[in-house]
Amino acid sequence: MIRHTLILMALMPLLLALPLAAHHPKIVISTVTINPRTQKLELVHQVPVHDAEHALRTLGNKSADIIGSSKSREAFARYVTRRFVLELDGARVTLGYVGSEIIGGSLHVYQEAPAPAAGARVRVSSQILTDVWARQRNRVNLGRGSQVKTFLFAAGDAGQE
Repeated sequence: MIRHTLILMALMPLLLALPLAAHHPKIVISTVTINPRTQKLELVHQVPVHDAEHALRTLGNKSADIIGSSKSREAFARYVTRRFVLELDGARVTLGYVGSEIIGGSLHVYQEAPAPAAGARVRVSSQILTDVWARQRNRVNLGRGSQVKTFLFAAGDAGQE
């Protein structure tokens, strides 16, 4: 009996850690590239559907259904467009909303803007979901191919250039 108790006590830290290991990290991935065909700056924000629904409910939309409701998808897309900022040479860029779709377990929100002039200073800030979860982290990939610069953001972080 004592032996079983000792084994159980030794395993207890592992058992307590299981719920922590099962929860996925809170991360949004945004990609900013120039489309060579259209010469437009294209942005894609990839958000886990579960996180998007949970965030909408937390922010007051109690009937949020990202998969089944285009209204919920559009509401979340509007939220994303407010929480992501792009500046070119110190001026905030108005990003046009293109649309959204679900791919796998993620909601993809699409935006675009005119491409910047060569050599323009680009500054980005991603605060998507940082007002919902303190542990939220966002990654912004700027560029394509082997020319990618990655920025990481947490709640309250300033924009990065």
